Amino acid sequence: MKLLSKKVMCNSHGQDSSYFLGWQEYEKNPYDETRNPKGIIQMGLAENQLSFDLLESWLAQNPDAAGFKRNGESIFRELALFQDYHGLPAFKNALAQFMAEIRGNKVSFDSNKLVLTAGATSANETLMFCLADHGDAFLLPTPYYPGFDRDLKWRTGAEIVPIECTSSNGFRITESALEEAYQEAKRRNLRVKGVLVTNPSNPLGTTLSNQEIQLLLTFISTKNIHLISDEIYSGAVFNSPSFVSVMEILIENNYMNSEVWDRVHIVYSLSKDLGLPGFRIGAIYSNDELVVAAATKMSSFGLISSQTQYLLSAMLSDKKFTKMYIYENQKRLKKRHEMLVQGLQNAGISCLDSNAGLFCWVDMRHLLRSNTFDAEIELWKKIVYNVGLNISPGSSCHCTEPGWFRACFANMSEDTLNLAIQRLKAFVDSTNNNIQNHHQSSLSSKKKSFSKWVFRLSFNDGRQRER
Repeated sequence: MKLLSKKVMCNSHGQDSSYFLGWQEYEKNPYDETRNPKGIIQMGLAENQLSFDLLESWLAQNPDAAGFKRNGESIFRELALFQDYHGLPAFKNALAQFMAEIRGNKVSFDSNKLVLTAGATSANETLMFCLADHGDAFLLPTPYYPGFDRDLKWRTGAEIVPIECTSSNGFRITESALEEAYQEAKRRNLRVKGVLVTNPSNPLGTTLSNQEIQLLLTFISTKNIHLISDEIYSGAVFNSPSFVSVMEILIENNYMNSEVWDRVHIVYSLSKDLGLPGFRIGAIYSNDELVVAAATKMSSFGLISSQTQYLLSAMLSDKKFTKMYIYENQKRLKKRHEMLVQGLQNAGISCLDSNAGLFCWVDMRHLLRSNTFDAEIELWKKIVYNVGLNISPGSSCHCTEPGWFRACFANMSEDTLNLAIQRLKAFVDSTNNNIQNHHQSSLSSKKKSFSKWVFRLSFNDGRQRER
């Protein structure tokens, strides 16, 4: 018997989800234009590679920041030695200002209420530790990012209860769905500590409406619980309606002097908006002093390096650059989104109307053998192994309806995306031809059977008349 902890033996990480399994298959056989042209194309990774040239151009023009210098003098020693886990003040100020800029400077953020974490993954888990005890529950609208099963539950012991949203209203959050999820938690003897939403949504690629945010604030006020708004895609909104942060609605509706003000927490990251997931830059923003204090202490288990903070404080403080970058990045995302949507339409596949993110929520229900999740996984396996595309099935996102898939478009070149669309169109055409041939074969068989039946009927009728 192995003398390991229960946590090590626990199977709640979610690594066996089809979301992660698709990645594993891609890694075994990755597409490469020259070395492996028939390999699997990665469309399951929400990564923004469209604006790297802008970042690299800034680095070339700012050698001091990239070389860890200040006024031409090396500060390598200063950055390499011990740093307080509260973070570099210059970076926290620059990040707070960047968050405001993305929101059109309609709201401002106090850097003293900002907690730095090693990415949004760490931010969300830290908030779980701050807000929920083992066995407490958070409500999440479906479909939701598959990684939340790991981030929110695995080490914290918290539970997730789905708020079941459907395609009938574009997967929008409703009051009845919120209440049903709350009652379901009670039936399971779970204490609900809050609601977590992603705005813009991953995987839907849509922004929450003002009405939905107000509904959520009313709900948490009535139930005396928390709201976490994960806004890591806030700078990736490329079509109307524009992005509205929960902070804007709080201020507009004068929540500042209410208890709700302290029970709303924002998660942010530079992984998506700046395309820097490898830098591990995340943040928690909260008006609750106790949450900020506790999360800051916990952040010592997942710090951002001083070198990274120094480099990005210089970049984010360059207002001319950030303004240009936000505009150009959103413009490129819009073009790439349109390219995928149009390509899918040409293949006879539609998508949910979306205005944000690095992906589309793709409707393939018409390609299912039956309206079941087994049929969805069967279709997904064909797309991964036969078509050579790794997309994420809706069931991995806890979607309540089989046949929806998330397809990412910003982590590859235009040529690779065109190839992915061509592969998918060929698959759909082949599938439709097989269905048509099966239908024609079935009709032909019925005709033959009918002819024999008519012949027998005529023969017997003739013999009866002869008698």
